[in-house]
Formats: sequence, structure tokens, C-alpha cells
Amino acid sequence: MSTTITVEGMSCDHCEQTVEEALRDVAGVTDATADHEAAQAVVEGEADASALVSAVEDAGYTAQA
Repeated sequence: MSTTITVEGMSCDHCEQTVEEALRDVAGVTDATADHEAAQAVVEGEADASALVSAVEDAGYTAQA
């Protein structure tokens, strides 16, 4: 299953890496790819959308599922 979330506040490749790492730490996530230019992240796996949003917010960004 693929979930796309909106992520605001990413401005560079380092931001993308930070968001990807935060998302990959969520239970059920098998992969995550963030794109600062599109202001979104695509997550593969069976994770709950609210857990994904929380992980991104804990990393210092704003997110919406």
C-alpha cells in the first residue's frame, strides 16, 4: 500500500533525508521517499496515516495525510 502525505518546511536534500528517516522508523513502513520540491512524501507499507504525520511533525516539519 502506498500513502502520500503533504510535508511543509522541507527546503533541501538534507530535509528530505530527515523526513525519510523519520518515516522509515514508523512501524509498518517498508520504504519512504520525500521530495522537497513537491512538498510531499510517498510511504510504502501498512502504517497508520496518523503515525506518519506524527513522525514527520516530531522531526520538525508540518504534515497532512
